[in-house]
Amino acid sequence: MIISSMKGKYMIYVKPVSRNHQHTSPVQSALIKLWAVCLESPVHLGKCECGLDSSLVAAMLLKLSKEEKLPYSIQTFSIGSEDSPDVMAAEKVAAHIGSEHHKVEFTAEEGVKALEEVIFHLETYDITTVRASVGMYLISKYIREKTDSVVIFSGEGSDELTQGYLYFHKAPSAKAGAEDSVRLLKELYLFDVLRADRTTAAHGLELRVPFLDHRFTSYYLSLPEEMRTPKDGVEKHLLRDSFKGLDLIPDEILWRRKEAFSDGMTSEKKSWYTYLQEHLDSVVNDSQMEKAEQTFPHNTPKTKEAYYYRQVFEKFFPGRAQWLSHYWMPRWISATDPSARTLSIYKPDKQQ
Repeated sequence: MIISSMKGKYMIYVKPVSRNHQHTSPVQSALIKLWAVCLESPVHLGKCECGLDSSLVAAMLLKLSKEEKLPYSIQTFSIGSEDSPDVMAAEKVAAHIGSEHHKVEFTAEEGVKALEEVIFHLETYDITTVRASVGMYLISKYIREKTDSVVIFSGEGSDELTQGYLYFHKAPSAKAGAEDSVRLLKELYLFDVLRADRTTAAHGLELRVPFLDHRFTSYYLSLPEEMRTPKDGVEKHLLRDSFKGLDLIPDEILWRRKEAFSDGMTSEKKSWYTYLQEHLDSVVNDSQMEKAEQTFPHNTPKTKEAYYYRQVFEKFFPGRAQWLSHYWMPRWISATDPSARTLSIYKPDKQQ
């Protein structure tokens, strides 16, 4: 892979791999090699475990740690309410792989109290980034205060690289999906990687993101565009299929529908998104919203939630709104909010 810069714009070039080549094993092999290298650490390792990507990393790290006979156990962590689909999935994975698992209880009240701290550490007002960062900030705080884990692994980057977001089902062509995947990778510093880096660093933790290793991203981007698209109604199909039959994690988790971190840590009956809308409706008044365009001409907030985040951001970083060029939003679908649960293509996972 070659990254070149022209007039401030970055282009990613990759050497294509033959369409006739079988790629399932190479995808698996490339990741396993990277995870083996990731074990090389003088301090204790931990794993934030909720979604598919994090679960795969946790399972492989546990397997490799046993083979390498590490002198300590690898801990896994999840955060959410009692009936959170992510927490239930994480507990199934932890039981399957035999990790020392920590479930961190999340309440919406605690999340709201943390919003200002989170925005201060993030230095952004992007809606979905702030929402998702609250859970990661609180779980990082727990890890630092309650455990001896210092190096934390997470699954960031996989959704961007392997076309894991639900809206990729609506891509008009394989080429369009591949191009948007590259766009998302270029913008990681504004969104998911910013979230993961700042929320862990705020508590003195070291974060490692195996899916973003340049060797793996270079290989994956070299695969034919058609291979990287969602298939049979399943996003990240190639990645899932690469680990089929290994029994690393339960099949129901391997093929579980994509759930955004901020959505999955609360119940489907009342999500973190819904709670925020209800709470912030009384914090920001209608008069403020009517004048939002004059108050905030750049990235004008369209909702009370967005207005509140911008207000807090301006409190800490006045006049710095240009740091964020645009909000993260899904493509190829009519959407006014980044939450996966608000999209017309969202369907509850019947397995959870």
